Formats: sequence, C-alpha cells, structure tokens
Amino acid sequence: MAALPEDHSCPWRDEAEKLKDELGDLRSQLEKLQRHVYGRKSEKMPPVAEELRRERPPPPPEAVKKTRAEAREALAQSAVTEVVHHRVADEERRCPVCGRRDLTPLGDGKKTVVYEYVPARLVKQVHVQETLACTCGEGVVTAAGAPKALEGGHYGPGLMASVVTQKVADSIPVYRQAKALRRAGIPLHRNTLGDLLHAAARAVAPLSARLLKLIAQADVVRADETYERVLAKGKTRRAFLWTFRTQRLVGFRFSPRRSGETPREVLEGTQGYLVVDGYTGYNSVVLPEGRVRVGCWAHARRKFFDARTTAPAEADAMLALIRALYRVEQEAKEAGVTGTPVHLQLRLSKSAAVLRDIDAWLTREAPLHPPKSPLGEAIRYTRGQWRALGRFLERADLPLDNNDSERALRPAALGRKNYLFFGNDEAGEHLADLYALVATCEANGVDPQRYLADVLVRIGTTRVSRIDTLLPHRWSPNTS
Repeated sequence: MAALPEDHSCPWRDEAEKLKDELGDLRSQLEKLQRHVYGRKSEKMPPVAEELRRERPPPPPEAVKKTRAEAREALAQSAVTEVVHHRVADEERRCPVCGRRDLTPLGDGKKTVVYEYVPARLVKQVHVQETLACTCGEGVVTAAGAPKALEGGHYGPGLMASVVTQKVADSIPVYRQAKALRRAGIPLHRNTLGDLLHAAARAVAPLSARLLKLIAQADVVRADETYERVLAKGKTRRAFLWTFRTQRLVGFRFSPRRSGETPREVLEGTQGYLVVDGYTGYNSVVLPEGRVRVGCWAHARRKFFDARTTAPAEADAMLALIRALYRVEQEAKEAGVTGTPVHLQLRLSKSAAVLRDIDAWLTREAPLHPPKSPLGEAIRYTRGQWRALGRFLERADLPLDNNDSERALRPAALGRKNYLFFGNDEAGEHLADLYALVATCEANGVDPQRYLADVLVRIGTTRVSRIDTLLPHRWSPNTS
C-alpha cells in the first residue's frame, strides 16, 4: 500500500485533521456534560474565592474556637427562652443516705440548655371590632378591623408572605407547601396557596416596576438572564427571566424571548456602565450611544476551565493568571479599601501587569489551537471581549465579574428544577415581580417574610408619591 504523500495540502490529511478536531470537540462536550450531571462536586469549577482561600495558611485553632463560640452565642441570642421545670418524682423525694423526706431546694437547680424546633402553626384569629353608639341614637363608632392584604379575603398578610417567601426565596413549590401544611394538620389546598401567591404579586407589582426605574438611573448596572419553561399545549416552551441590578437593588423582567428587546425596554436612553457577558442581546444598549460594556472574567474563566479536558496544561496556565486578578481584589477587600482610590491604584499597579501577561499568552497560544477546539473557543471569546474585560481598570467600583447577577438568578434556577415550569406568561411576570422584591430584601439584610407581611397591608393605602418608602432598602416596619 502506497504511503501518504508528504504534501501538507493532501485532502486526506486535511480531512483527517478536521475529523480529529471534531472528535476532540465532541469528547470535550461529552466530558463536560458528564461532569455536570454525574461529576463529584470537586470536579465542578470551584469558586475563585475558594481557590484563593486554599492558598492562605489555615487559621490557628484559637481563631476556629472563637468563631464557633461566636456562632453559639448568636444562636443563643436568636432563640426565644422558655424555662421548663422538672420536679423530682414523689417516690424519689427522700434522702438516698438516711431516707428522710424533709428535703429542701438546693440553689436554683441544675440547668441544661436544649435547642428545640417548634413547628409552624396556623392561627384562626377572630377579630371583634368594638362598636359604640351615642345616647342620641344616631352616632355609631366602630374600631378599626384586622389588617388585610386582600379586601374581603379570609387570609392574613403573614400567610401570604409565607407562601411567597417559601416559593421565591426557598424554591419550594406550592404543592409541597400544601403537603407540609397537611402534615401539620392544616388542610389548605395548593390552588388556594397559588391564588394567594398571585394576589401578592399583583399587589406589589408597582414596587417591582419602581425598582427597575431606579436601577436604570444607576451609573453601574449588572445584567444577566436565564431560561425558564412555560407550559404550552402538550409541551413546554422556553422563556427567559432577566435580572438587572445594582449593589443594593435587584430587578427582574420576564420575557417570552431572549432578544435585545428586554434590555432595550429597561435601559434604553440611559448612560453609564453595563456589566454583562458576551451575549449580543445587550448590544442594543451599549456603545456608541448607550452604556459602556464591562466584561465578566468569571465567564472567561469558565471557558478555560471547560478546556482542561483537552488541553489541561495550557488551560491551567490561563486559570492561574485569572486567579492573579482576583488575588488583587482579595487584597483590597482584606485591607478594607474596596471601591476607593487606593483600590484603583492597586489595580493599575498589579492587575494591569497581569492583563499584559494574559494578552501575551493569548497572542502566543491562539495560532497553536484549532478555533473550534474548547481552548480555541476560550481564547477567541477572551480576545473578542478584551476591551470590555479590561474596563475594570477605569474605576474602582467596576466589578471584575458579573457573579452578583448570577447569584440573583440562582433561586430561579433552583426553582426551575423544583417546580419545572411556569403555568403561563402571566405567572412568569408575577414571579419576576416577587423575585425582585425578595432578592432586594436579601441584598439589604431584610427579612423578606416580615417585609412582605407589612407591605402587603400598607401598599393599598400608600400614596404614589411615597411608594419609595415601601421599597426594601428604604422600608421601616409599621409600628403603629
């Protein structure tokens, strides 16, 4: 059999190289899918903060003990104290030595602390409104009644807030909530809980819309999107849940499509910076007339992590360089200078040097890897986003990545696994409004259940000019 010609233009050789590249690409996709579905946690991409933590020496035993002691003290402070007295049984009320029965108490007794869980319970409140009549026989005065979130409804704001918080913050479907209530002896049907959820969403929709307006006015906005399933005839179809956020405000928007229409509706005509990944749907609101695009190093890092299956040494080299960028951010955080001019100087002196090394690495490695290989795609993505990825050198308040937006979408992604789909587009819009308020509560350290229980009552009587006072970051509980 004749040997293959030496000519590199041989079609057989070109075809073999093409098939080799395709095989490597398919193997990478298969290993990525297997790792995602079946892989151990250690095989999935670890957060960069965890990698930086591994680099530091472990804390001394004294610090660990102090942390645990502080946790125990916090638990003790949060629990409601209930004193339970245990009386010595009658047959044991005698001296074990002499047998005498005239025993007297010794101090306050032996004390043992036990933390116990008391299951939630539904309370049937019967509200009696005092009614007074004047002796003239004409005038009647009636006391104010129970606070209601629904006019004419029989369910209190606390119950509605609980349904919303479990569904939105904890990703517990209403049918599981109904099952847990039945187990506690409370026969509330899942349809009733669903009605309460949607009624709450309709009530707070003006607050969610106001959050998006305030976010659009911000100088730095982060945005991201994730898919959701919506029930259709005999199947489900894809829709999308978008998040737009600042450091303290989180907004959501539901859309049947993943197009630039949603970013345009929220951010068109605004100025500032937009922190996003490389998705082209955001192009309609970025330069030249709109916002300045800021890239996400977490997305670039994920692509190089996935390329480790076919080019481990090269991918690890780039991952180490990206980790060096985050090491500068960690240094600023530990020094307490995040977002200050000192932080910017750290970036200009240290991060800029790392970026030059990354640029040199990309230039050197790009010709050595097929464009469609996992590493080739990672290199192409990073070079295509290079200007956006370097924007964080302009200002100290520009983040290195868009992880805050991804964290805001995490409950929605978990809910997608638990309740599988939205019933219709209206249900998607309602959940988007509720996600916005719950996420903003969590971003500001506010208990969402307590917040919603209060706001659901007050929003119906609050003037439009004062609606901002009911937003989570400005909310004060009604103490009247």
